Amino acid sequence: MKVVILAGGLGTRMSEITKTIPKPMVKILNKHILIHIMEHYYKYDFKEFYIALGYKGKVIKNFFKGKKFKWKTHLIETGKKTMTGGRLKRLNKFLKNETFLMTYGDGVSNVNIKNLVKFHKKKKKLFTMTAVRPPARFGAIKMK
Repeated sequence: MKVVILAGGLGTRMSEITKTIPKPMVKILNKHILIHIMEHYYKYDFKEFYIALGYKGKVIKNFFKGKKFKWKTHLIETGKKTMTGGRLKRLNKFLKNETFLMTYGDGVSNVNIKNLVKFHKKKKKLFTMTAVRPPARFGAIKMK
């Protein structure tokens, strides 16, 4: 099964950092978010990734240039201002109406992907989504 990673957004909530690099290339524990995501899926035996590029896509392309990984990576230009649906539409010819997994380029999680796919197949639905409400960027201020 193929894994789509949407890595073309502007990263406006992290604008201090994303002026120079796209959000998937931000490092957490000395490793790019994108690599954390790919390693997580690989752990569950998913070995083919389609990365939908947009904003600062060249940075991601340069990172992958000449590097070898245990998985196969396809870097697809999907447009700098293209929204989520448009990115998926532009990847359609690569997905060939197959079932696929999709996450955002900042979608770091600890979800058991095998169990998620099993759940999806059991329920026979068109799509299954996991989500977490992000915490507020700035903590609440307590008034005394």
